[in-house]
Amino acid sequence: MDFAFTEEQEDLRREARRFLEQNPSPSQDELGELGWVGVLESASFLEAAVLFEELGRVLYDGLYVENEVGDDREKLLAAYALEAVGIGSHAVELAVAYGSEREQFGKKIGTYQAVAHPVVDAYVAVELGRSLAYWAAWCVAQGDGQAALACAAAKAQATEAAVRACETSIQVHGGIGFTWEHPLHRYYKRALRLEAALGHGREHRAEIARSLLYS
Repeated sequence: MDFAFTEEQEDLRREARRFLEQNPSPSQDELGELGWVGVLESASFLEAAVLFEELGRVLYDGLYVENEVGDDREKLLAAYALEAVGIGSHAVELAVAYGSEREQFGKKIGTYQAVAHPVVDAYVAVELGRSLAYWAAWCVAQGDGQAALACAAAKAQATEAAVRACETSIQVHGGIGFTWEHPLHRYYKRALRLEAALGHGREHRAEIARSLLYS
C-alpha cells in the first residue's frame, strides 16, 4: 500500500503553508474563499489531512477541525493526530533553530549532547507520529477495516510526541521558553489539550492491545 501524498496534495500543502505563514489566524470567510470550509464535501480525507497538519503547525486558534469533522470519532482521532504532528514538528524546528544560534561557553548549544540528544529523540517521536497519522488518514479516506486501529495508534503516538517536542523545545530555549512573549507555551498547551482529547495514549494503547489479542 502506498501512503504517499499525490503531487496535487503536496501542491496543496505548499500553498497552505505559504498562506498560513503569512496569515496564521485567517477568518472563517478567508477559509471559505480558499475552499477549505466544507473540504470533506468536495475532497477526500487526505486533502483535509494536509490542512489539519498545516493548521496545527501555525497553531490556528479556531474550531476548524471540529467543524469539518463533526462528531465522527475515527476522523477526530485522525485529525487530532495530524494537528499534533504539525505542532510537534514546528516545536522541533524552533529547538533546532535556537540551538544553532545560541552560544554558551563559546560554542553553539546545539553541539552539546545534553541538548542535541533530546532534540533528536523528540524528532524521531514526531516522525513516528507522522507516519502513523498518515496511515490513519489513508485508512479513513479509503474506508479501510483497520481505520479504528490506525487512528488509535496515531492519536496515542502523535499527541504524546507533540507534548514531548514542546517540553524539549522549552528546555532548549531556557528562560525565554517560559515567557508569555514566546509562542512555545501556547503550542505546549494545545499539545496537552490534544493529548487529553478523546482519551490519553494509555487508553488507546489498551484498545489496540485488546484488538490484537481478541481479533
